[in-house]
Amino acid sequence: MTESNPGFWYNGNLEAGNCIPISITDPALLYGATHFTTLRIYNQTLTDPRTHWPHHLQRLRQTLPHFIEPNWAQLTEGATYLSKHYEILRLTLFPDGRHLITGRSLPPDLHDRQTQGISVLLLSPDQTRSLPHLKTGNYLAPWLALQDARLQNCAEAIFTDRNGNWLETTTGNLWGYAKGIWHTPPLYNSENSTTILPGVQRSALISLLQSQNIPIQEILFQEIPFQEIQWSPDRIAQFECIAYSNSVIELIPIHTIISSENIKLYEFSANFNPIQRLQNLLFNS
Repeated sequence: MTESNPGFWYNGNLEAGNCIPISITDPALLYGATHFTTLRIYNQTLTDPRTHWPHHLQRLRQTLPHFIEPNWAQLTEGATYLSKHYEILRLTLFPDGRHLITGRSLPPDLHDRQTQGISVLLLSPDQTRSLPHLKTGNYLAPWLALQDARLQNCAEAIFTDRNGNWLETTTGNLWGYAKGIWHTPPLYNSENSTTILPGVQRSALISLLQSQNIPIQEILFQEIPFQEIQWSPDRIAQFECIAYSNSVIELIPIHTIISSENIKLYEFSANFNPIQRLQNLLFNS
């Protein structure tokens, strides 16, 4: 290992290179049977509040059927070490108790996306994410959707349900702003089934919106800081801006939504003041 290539952490040990031994019968290989979380490192430490380490750890501690718990002390040791070398960590759990921690840099165009916004492809209801309430290694549907988006010169894609409601992007949660109120799609549909991932950054933003003590007129909101209501086409047409969030990119505005036929469906301003204010609140939280 070198300072420029600190390696990765596998099952309690720091390793060099980019390969691990894996059986051809391993469920992780055959079925994508892993559970993971991805976090952004601030100030090279897990203890920076913006890193949300306790929340990512809580996500990993979710009990999955047939998964053996890892050695949490070893996992924390590896994450602590790699947090001093990488801006992003991905922590992966295997069914038999093994764990893997890899690191990478922030996207080089992240600032441009945060300030200029992105175009997004609206997907058909036939493209769905399996076990939407969990971050599992079976990410084939989001990966395929993202490839479709790139063919349309889009940076992201949005999943929808059978009723045309918008759910989430391939990598994050949606946010919309209308008449002084922030909206985000609900975790559950009318049948009480989970439809989206309860993102760590989503929870952080909801807490941030709820905790403001600044006079309401001076910030983004009126009586209600946010609402969780189904995102029907009629509701989307009322939004003044739309963005999406995750733990790595924080909050990115969406300026254009197109259909799979490359028809422009919606346009929004990426420089809308409520987005900029929320980005600032998030960065300084």
